[in-house]
Amino acid sequence: MEFYEIGEDGVAYPGEYVFHVPSRSVVLCGAFNRKEDMIRAMANGRMLVDKIKNFQKIKAAPKEWRGKRGGCTGCRK
Repeated sequence: MEFYEIGEDGVAYPGEYVFHVPSRSVVLCGAFNRKEDMIRAMANGRMLVDKIKNFQKIKAAPKEWRGKRGGCTGCRK
């Protein structure tokens, strides 16, 4: 897993996991606001609001992805 900066044209989407550098923890992005230069995220059950420069995006290789490939099979006959 690698981390990279969120640039001027970069976006962190709500529901996406990002790395918070000062606390050295992976947090869940709740809101991204470029105008106010802030990201609101959930960390350890609490809301965290900090500047965009204090967050990094997470880059994971396809082998590191988890979950089902192919989706739900409940409706097949």
